[in-house]
Amino acid sequence: MSAAQFDVSEVSPSYWRVTFGNGPVNLMDPDTVDQLGELVGRIENDPDLTVVVFRSETPGYFMAHWDFLADNSRVAAMQPGPTGLHPYLDNFVRLSRLPVATISEIRGRTRGAGSEFVLATDIRFASEQAVLGQFEVGVGAVPGGGPMARLGRLVGRGRALEILLGGDDVPAELAAAYGYVNRLVPDADIEQFTDAFARRIAAFDKVAVSGIKKLVDVATLPADEEFAPGLSAYFATAGRPEHRPFVKLLLGKGLQQPDGIETDLGTAIGQLRQDL
Repeated sequence: MSAAQFDVSEVSPSYWRVTFGNGPVNLMDPDTVDQLGELVGRIENDPDLTVVVFRSETPGYFMAHWDFLADNSRVAAMQPGPTGLHPYLDNFVRLSRLPVATISEIRGRTRGAGSEFVLATDIRFASEQAVLGQFEVGVGAVPGGGPMARLGRLVGRGRALEILLGGDDVPAELAAAYGYVNRLVPDADIEQFTDAFARRIAAFDKVAVSGIKKLVDVATLPADEEFAPGLSAYFATAGRPEHRPFVKLLLGKGLQQPDGIETDLGTAIGQLRQDL
């Protein structure tokens, strides 16, 4: 049995705090997909829950990205979820449409799949230690978790393409200026700030909260059919033989390690590609 990656603290019947942890840099892997699906199901079926905060206690990392060493054949073989989409997408679509408010408390790096996760939550608060980005273009892949559908609605078409085609790190201050996150909160204050905001929502009537959210969802969320082409493009482009030596180079320089190239991944990938 795989280790639990999501630790749920039921602060009150209407407020949960969920802490993610998976290794030294909080990678997402096939077990994450399975466990997130189970968690989303729990949230969907709780009649009292009104708000959920997602956070990490791993220093420097919220959710780094997809695990390059994961068994992708296991992911490709997964059966569709309740929406009819692949479970990786199904989780994010259901997460974004939950009848509760979801908040990401971002205090570290969250790129690739991690960025796709926070984009599926309703509200994103970031400290100055946060770094976001979609670096997949740098390893020859199309992002698979929906940023092409979500980012443009948040930051506009030009900035979405800047993020997706540039593949660079987006520091917290710029992310807030662009609308990638809601606001920048000092790291010393963000936990208290997020908790206070969540408790405020938790004190309100769930029918009103879920009703407001549902109408905002209708007006602003991408249609479900916008997501599948991105994941198909990811499966078609990720891991191609011509890009494997570059990924091996990154792993040799500390990719997926807390103190290696992972710390400045967006910058490093751009420099290494230009040096080839």
